[in-house]
Amino acid sequence: MPTPVDPVAVPSALSAALDRLGAGLTFTAALPDLEAALGARGAAVVEAPPGTGKTTVVPPALAVRLADHGGGRVLVTQPRRVAVRAAWRRLRTAVLAAAADAQPGADSDARARLADAAVGYAVRGDAAGGGDSAVEFVTPGLLLRRLLADPGLDGVGAVVLDEVHERDLDTDVLFALLADLRQLRPELALVAMSATVDAAALAARWARGMGEEAPLPVVSAPAVLHPLREEHAPFRGHRLTAEGRVDRAFLDHVAATAARAHAEALEADPTVDALAFLPGVAEVEAVAGRLAALAPDTEVRVLHGRQEPADQDAALAGRADPTVPRVVVATAVAESSLTVPGVRLVIDSGLAREPRRDRGRGMAGLVTVQASRAAAGQRAGRSARLGPGTVVRCHTAAALGTAPAAPTPALAVVDLAPVALAFAAWGAPGGRGLTLPEDPPADAMAAAERTLASLGAVDTDGRITPHGAVLAELPLDPPLGHALLRAAPLAGPRPAAEATAALALDLRASGADLEALVAALRDGRHPEAGRWRREADRLERLARRRAHHAPETREPDGPGLEAATARRHPAGLVAALAFPAWIARRAGEEGAYLLASGTRAALPRDAVGGGLAGQEWLAVAEVARVAGDAAGTGAAIRAAAPIDRPLAELAGAGLRRTEDTADWRGDRLTGRRVDRLGALVLAETPAPVAPDAAAQTVRAALAADGLARFDPRGRAEHLRRRVHLLHRVLGAPWPDLSDTALPGLDALVGGLAADLAAGRPLARLDAEALLRGALPWPEAGRLDELAPERLSVPSGRGVVVDYPAVHDDTPPVVAAKLQEFFGARVTPAVADGREPVVLHLLSPAGRPLAVTADLPSFWAGPYGQVRAENRGRYPKHPWPEDPAVAEPTARTNRRVR
Repeated sequence: MPTPVDPVAVPSALSAALDRLGAGLTFTAALPDLEAALGARGAAVVEAPPGTGKTTVVPPALAVRLADHGGGRVLVTQPRRVAVRAAWRRLRTAVLAAAADAQPGADSDARARLADAAVGYAVRGDAAGGGDSAVEFVTPGLLLRRLLADPGLDGVGAVVLDEVHERDLDTDVLFALLADLRQLRPELALVAMSATVDAAALAARWARGMGEEAPLPVVSAPAVLHPLREEHAPFRGHRLTAEGRVDRAFLDHVAATAARAHAEALEADPTVDALAFLPGVAEVEAVAGRLAALAPDTEVRVLHGRQEPADQDAALAGRADPTVPRVVVATAVAESSLTVPGVRLVIDSGLAREPRRDRGRGMAGLVTVQASRAAAGQRAGRSARLGPGTVVRCHTAAALGTAPAAPTPALAVVDLAPVALAFAAWGAPGGRGLTLPEDPPADAMAAAERTLASLGAVDTDGRITPHGAVLAELPLDPPLGHALLRAAPLAGPRPAAEATAALALDLRASGADLEALVAALRDGRHPEAGRWRREADRLERLARRRAHHAPETREPDGPGLEAATARRHPAGLVAALAFPAWIARRAGEEGAYLLASGTRAALPRDAVGGGLAGQEWLAVAEVARVAGDAAGTGAAIRAAAPIDRPLAELAGAGLRRTEDTADWRGDRLTGRRVDRLGALVLAETPAPVAPDAAAQTVRAALAADGLARFDPRGRAEHLRRRVHLLHRVLGAPWPDLSDTALPGLDALVGGLAADLAAGRPLARLDAEALLRGALPWPEAGRLDELAPERLSVPSGRGVVVDYPAVHDDTPPVVAAKLQEFFGARVTPAVADGREPVVLHLLSPAGRPLAVTADLPSFWAGPYGQVRAENRGRYPKHPWPEDPAVAEPTARTNRRVR
């Protein structure tokens, strides 16, 4: 039986490793400041540029500190698994070396046990150290699940959130939950570390989350100042195609630039290795292949998050043969926390891949964008970590100058269902009482809570349900976790786990065919089959262990769902259960589909002739906006699997509804009863016109056409203008009858809908009476007084008042012969005298003579000229010198006499 590790030996080994690692690292000098900050406040924000050594020295320093202050483990998060393993390996190597110096005669097994007790790591599906090491490096997602399972973090004395500037979702959630936990555990030391963040703002916000007013201390370290030379080798075309993909010609340019720049650097210094940054795995592989052809005497390695761990280790290990130069082609995983040995040259494509979400259509995905200035600085800094370096940017200086300062935080652009689930599991539905690094979009959080409710993960008050508690434990986004648990009893745990693993790992499906992808993975024909198989094994174990926690499956109405149906399309079942809003049905055009969400999308061109071609029903797992053809839909299906109607009805049961509709047929409404799955029509039959459906149709017609459709003679429109003028001049209770407000006038809509539902044609509707009935009582009794249809002029005749349209704020108009206003000393008005009427004064022949809104001023001034011009033209009509005292008349002089 192996000899147990002496507990005293662990902090000693870590202290010795810290001395070994800290020599020459800038941040070592800042450790006393960190100790002082933690002693004073128990939490701090570390701001230090890349290459200062914060990731290397802070974890062991905290472990040594805890050994002197009551003990406890140190947990350190890194956003990427490759960085977790690299940090673990660096510290473990130092511990082993320190142990060998301290105990030269100890056997290698004893030193290995000491190293495991000192430092370990844990990532999805892989771990070292047994889970009780003094320092443990983990991914944020793994720590989040631990925290939700053990809200007190028993046995943990310190937590370090590294690379918080990357703003991944899990780190942001940990930021909030750990601050809340510290109010219950003030002895828990917390450190947030970053290279490119507004540390002061972060320190203030984290303190607020801990219930403290004063910002936390900020511990800084100066940058490692090695000379950095910057060159530009811009591409003379567009780096991205119209569809948003990276142009192949640009990849040729990056490869050629890297080969040329590396060859020039090697002439000056044969030890220089190069690191090239591309936005995604496909681009990394493409450029690596081109480089291998352009520089056959160079070792070309790739580095990205989808690689097997052994391949990642090889990329980070440095030259295997000191005489053979190396180029490492990497994604953003190499931007921070990692040091690639020998790199003194960086070639930067200037592109990055960031998540985006189209909230209007419920689509999400990765888009290729210009890398931020912060990311560009991180990339360039890789070349100057160990000495003078060079960065060659494959774009113009202007492109970088107009780039955003920092990457867009995931919190602002992705589906927030995992965040909402974590908050509900923590006992803070909606994040109430918690402080994130920034406030999430309110509409996105509301949508996330609706998603959780549809999964049965939260109740009507947003509190976690037993099913939601299980989902929070799973290493999957809530929709995928829900789909795994529901699909396992129907399709079998293994098929359900295989399909879920393919979706969780975000593997590309050729021709968008998810079933073909799973088959290729199962047969080992896919390059990532090994990683997928390990994930499928793990999810299968979880599905078997948690199957009894799945919510009860309700079969659709009609024929029962046979097990054979579910087993025939396991990938489609999982996709449909995870994303019921994307259940799709063929929409007529070749390759075009209508989704249950109401969005139209199309299969990619390479799906023609594949397993998805001609399928009536699809379960879509990924759909994205595109600028290209996509059968004119504007959205492309990236991954989908066939399903049949029973599976669609099972998975989309929450979207199933029966509704009555009303449509115009000529001048009447006809009714239909429609059975829907979201926007997909399953069946429809004739039915009586339902009042609600009629009202909806009336509102739509009022919004589109106003009253015109229901008021062919215009009488209701005339009444509407009178009432709306009173609304404009007098206000409440006279209603707003504008175009936008009219569909909301329930009394009018209800009356029109009732008549139409009863079968009455448009020509027999009395819209004027219905509108009059919608007026407030008893005020409606004064309508003819306040806004009369006719206004009595001094001659005694009633003249029609022309009221303005509701969108016009001009006064009403009265037109009559000038002589009919003789003797009038005031201008007529309506609306209790508050709205003067504009008078159109006409000649005896009915032609316009003058327009006035101030009759006394007109008599005193312009009338004299009008009289002089017209008394000879109309000698039979009176033209007195003083019209204000003359008798009004519409007659000639003879008839007056």
